[in-house]
Amino acid sequence: MTIRRFEVRAVDVPLARPYAIAGERTEAVRMLFVELGDSSGHVGLGSATPEVSITGEDFESCKAALEGCRWLVGQDALDVHVLGKRIEERLPKNPGARAALDMALHDLWARQMEASLVDLLGRAHHELETSVTIGIESVEATLAQAREHVANGFRCLKIKTGEDLDLDVERLCVLRAELGPAIALRADANGGYGLHEVPTFFERTQALTIEFLEQPVKRAEFPGLRHLPMDMRVRIVADESVHDERDARELLRDPRPCAGWVVKLMKCGGIAPALRLAAIAREEGVALMWGCMDESRIGIAAALHAAFASSATRWLDLDGHMELARDLGTGGFTLERGRMRTNGEHGLGARLVAGRGTG
Repeated sequence: MTIRRFEVRAVDVPLARPYAIAGERTEAVRMLFVELGDSSGHVGLGSATPEVSITGEDFESCKAALEGCRWLVGQDALDVHVLGKRIEERLPKNPGARAALDMALHDLWARQMEASLVDLLGRAHHELETSVTIGIESVEATLAQAREHVANGFRCLKIKTGEDLDLDVERLCVLRAELGPAIALRADANGGYGLHEVPTFFERTQALTIEFLEQPVKRAEFPGLRHLPMDMRVRIVADESVHDERDARELLRDPRPCAGWVVKLMKCGGIAPALRLAAIAREEGVALMWGCMDESRIGIAAALHAAFASSATRWLDLDGHMELARDLGTGGFTLERGRMRTNGEHGLGARLVAGRGTG
């Protein structure tokens, strides 16, 4: 079925709860939405939240890249894999734009096939728990947010760290004492620690049963983690250090610096490249966590469908839609007491609600 309509919409979205990570505070995000319509009335949706500090792609370059892909009009939407390859070749420096287009193509394809996308990809999971993130805050604010999330049914908290090791340890100690052993705790330093601080973190949190430490050091310093003892390396998960298959192969060199990777569609460029990373992870025994930026439910749904199509998936961290003050996307999945499921509708199962863009 031929693609007849191509629309790009830009939206500025404030966050309901601004947050801080190591070296950065976020109060609002700029999003891009893509709609692809075919000759039979099916519509595929995609979204992007570009982040220059992570992928080198800013909002304007992402928007320009999307606008430059109007050549998709007139193409056969069933050629989703061929079109995806062409997009990768044409937009090598725009992973967010690639991801939005890839989502929309996969969504349109599955809607044409009258099936949920994950079932076409090959379902490996039906339901998984997601973590919910708490930014860098005071001890008191961290504890207040944790109580709120637990009261709402979440059983896994991801705590942003990386600016002050002493404060990080204090916050984690207070959380464990308050919440008890039933609540899972993860830490994410966003590259904020120095190599010398990583062993100290593990030593000082040894009694807290922290699931893992995500991206403890900057990407350039990550190879230095190979010198850590294995009992520490198996509790490290790479995020900013793994964007594509080349990064994945580098992380597989022995001794491996980590035992898990975070897959984000905004980093790797969409569902198809994410599943290529997942195939490598499955073959090599690497555990995957599927993460996100501050994203619309459309982007979260796309990540969830991909995550559920991989047997290497162990964790979800798909809470990026929760911080938005408003969202042009609706549907896509259910989230009940911290557990996520796809909603069984065709494609991604997501829709656009009425709203006006800024461009």
